[in-house]
Amino acid sequence: MSRLFDPTSINGMSLSNRFVRSATWEGMATDDGACTARLVELMTALAEGGVGLIISSHAYVSPEGQAGPWQLGIYQDELIPGLESITTPVHDRGAKIVAQLAHAGCFAASKLTGQSSMAASIVAGFGSGPQQAMTVEDIQKTVAAFRAAAKRAQEAGFDGVQIHAAHGYLLSQFLSPAFNRREDQYGGKLRNRARILIEVLGAVRAAVGSDFPVLIKMNCQDFIENGLTLEDSLRVGAMLAENGIDAIELSGGIPISGKLIPSRTGINSEEKEAYFQQEALAFKKQIDVPLILVGGNRSFQISERLVDEGAADYISLCRPLIREPDLINRWKSGDRTKATCVSDNLCFKPARQGQGIYCLTEERQRD
Repeated sequence: MSRLFDPTSINGMSLSNRFVRSATWEGMATDDGACTARLVELMTALAEGGVGLIISSHAYVSPEGQAGPWQLGIYQDELIPGLESITTPVHDRGAKIVAQLAHAGCFAASKLTGQSSMAASIVAGFGSGPQQAMTVEDIQKTVAAFRAAAKRAQEAGFDGVQIHAAHGYLLSQFLSPAFNRREDQYGGKLRNRARILIEVLGAVRAAVGSDFPVLIKMNCQDFIENGLTLEDSLRVGAMLAENGIDAIELSGGIPISGKLIPSRTGINSEEKEAYFQQEALAFKKQIDVPLILVGGNRSFQISERLVDEGAADYISLCRPLIREPDLINRWKSGDRTKATCVSDNLCFKPARQGQGIYCLTEERQRD
């Protein structure tokens, strides 16, 4: 049996294999962020399909941090029963599920929230709508919001939490010199830019305890001018390891990276897969923390090589599992043909129209 199907554990969270479902926006929550039956069905299908660890929807930790419509929320206690309706069927099917905690920062949907977007600094060209640079008090409130959200996730039965510090979201914005022009203790040198992230990690850990897995999703690079570099990303990873992070999911890029980032579309050859693997190798050489690698993983053979060669401990997928929620069971059964996802990103079109995320290409081919 391939090492991809080895049982492993992350801070006591036992996993049946090394496959992870990476979080995304499904567009399946209610207007105020409550869970729906459709979201429960999706998470249940992923568990039935053989994924060892599901990282759920990016859930906003405070109202002004909402990124878009029909996004899952985790900002108030009234949402806990709905969140519990996700975790119970996942556990009944033998899988584990982690809640992703997020704040969109200057990319928040101010038209939806009715509030100004929070920003590390006001920088022209980043975000839209009214923005305000965060005060130290705002930062402290946001750290407290992450802490409270983590406790809600624990109470709802999640097996862990993941702090979202990638893709140009708020914590990613603080890390990036392109976004962060502050001159106080949260700006300037890398250790200052990483201060809010380390404070969030400490607050989350204090809320959930030492034996509850706390993961992070972070960029290997921003792929923009004056953005977070690999060198600085490695230094942040070392800080996180020193402060007790349990696993790192490595991604990259922000909404305005454009052609500077490896293409996320048209992944039609093995050479185009796993487009952050070189950065992952650098992380594995320097940081002794379990590494989850996301980004263009499509083939069983490439996934196996990445683990065998020490580039990653876990393989994370998102779009392939939108089309084939049972992909991992298919691979385990012996059918090792690559995922049928064609990486055209059309799955997000119905979500933007309020229909929830699904593979539009498969629907068209079926019709």
